[in-house]
Amino acid sequence: MASGTEDRPRGGLAALCVAQTTSWGLLYYSLPTAVAPIQADTGWSAALITSAFSAGLIVSAVVGIQVGRLLDKRGPRLLMFSGSLVGVGALLLVAAAPNLPIFFCAWLIAGVAQSAVLYQPAFTVITRWYGPERVRALTTLTLVAGFASTIYVPLTAFLIQLAGWRVTYVLLAVLLAVVTLPLHWFFLNSHWSHHGSAAMQDGHDGASPPSALTGDRTRNLQRTARFRFLQVAMALSTFALFAVTINIIPLLLERGADYSTAALALGLIGVGQVAGRLGYSALAKYTPTVTRTAVLIGAGALCLWGAGLIAGPVVVLVGIAMISGTVRGCNTLLQATAVADRWGTKDFGALNGVFAAPITILAALGPAAGPIVAAALGGYAAMVLAMAALASLGFLAALRS
Repeated sequence: MASGTEDRPRGGLAALCVAQTTSWGLLYYSLPTAVAPIQADTGWSAALITSAFSAGLIVSAVVGIQVGRLLDKRGPRLLMFSGSLVGVGALLLVAAAPNLPIFFCAWLIAGVAQSAVLYQPAFTVITRWYGPERVRALTTLTLVAGFASTIYVPLTAFLIQLAGWRVTYVLLAVLLAVVTLPLHWFFLNSHWSHHGSAAMQDGHDGASPPSALTGDRTRNLQRTARFRFLQVAMALSTFALFAVTINIIPLLLERGADYSTAALALGLIGVGQVAGRLGYSALAKYTPTVTRTAVLIGAGALCLWGAGLIAGPVVVLVGIAMISGTVRGCNTLLQATAVADRWGTKDFGALNGVFAAPITILAALGPAAGPIVAAALGGYAAMVLAMAALASLGFLAALRS
C-alpha cells in the first residue's frame, strides 16, 4: 500500500466503477432519454421536464457540500449506501408522479441521492484510498463510468418502448437497488482509519505546508484568493463548454450541416471525452499543477473561439467539436485532482465539496443557457462567441490559481 493511503477493501475500485456506471446511467442519463415519451404521455412541456432534472442537479451541488464533510468524518459506506436508497425512492416517485409538482419533487430528491453516489463522493473515496497514486485510479473510474450512457440510454429506451415510461422507472429503481446497494455496503470503508487521514498530505506544490493548515483549515482555504480563482476558472470553463457541446447540433445546423453530420459531431464529443481521460495521466505526470490547469482551460477557450469564428467547412467544425470533447474529458479529471494537487488530501471531502458546488451548478445550467443566450444574441454562433469570452476569463483566473 502506498504511503499516506487508507485501507482499500479488496475489489473496492471495481465495485466503485460498477456502482458509478449504474448510478450515472439511472439517476442522470435516464431522464434525457425519457423526455419525449413523458411529454407525449403527460402533456408536460419538454422545457419543464428538463427543468426538473436541472433543479435536481442544483440540489446535488448544494447538498454535496455537507456530503463532503460527512465523508471526512464518518467514511463512505453508510453515506453512499443511504444515497442509493434515496435514489431508489426517487425513481419510484418519478414512476408514480401524478402531476408536474410531484415529478419536480422526485427529481429534487434524486438530486440528494446524486450528491451521495455520483462523482464527487467517489473522487473523495479514491483520493483517500490511493493518495499519491490517485490519478491512475481516477482515470480508471471515469473511463468505466463514461460508458454509462452507452449502456443505459439504449436500455432505458428499449424498456420505455416495451412497457412505457412509468413501468420503466420502477424497473430502473429495482436495478439501482440490486446493483448499487450491495456494492456500497460490502466494498466501502465503514470508517476512515486515523493513520490514513493524518498522513494524507501529498500533492503539495508550493503553497503553505499542509501540516500548518490545521483546525479551521478548510474554512481558511476557502477564503484564499488562490482557491477562489481556481473555482472561478473551473466554473466558467465548465459552464461554457457544456453550453456549447450539448448544443452542438443546432450550431452545426445553423452552419449548414445536415442532421446526421451534426449528430455524428455530438457522438464524437463523447469519443473525445474518453480520449481526454486516457491522456490526462501523461499530462499530469509532465506538467506542474497551475500550468496544467491553465493549458486545459485555455485550450477549451480556443476551441470555443474556433467554433464561433470559423464558418466551415463542416469537417473542421466537427474536428473542433471532438477536440472540445477531449478538453471536457481532461477537465473531469482536472476537477477531481485540482484541490488535492494544491493542498493535499487532508479534509479533502469537505474542501472538495465546497470547491465543486458552483461548478456543478453551472454545469447543470449550461445546457439550458445555450438556447437562451442564442435566442437573445440572434444565433448559436453568437452564443458560442459569448461562451468563448467566458472561458477566456476562466483562463485568466486559472493563471492565478
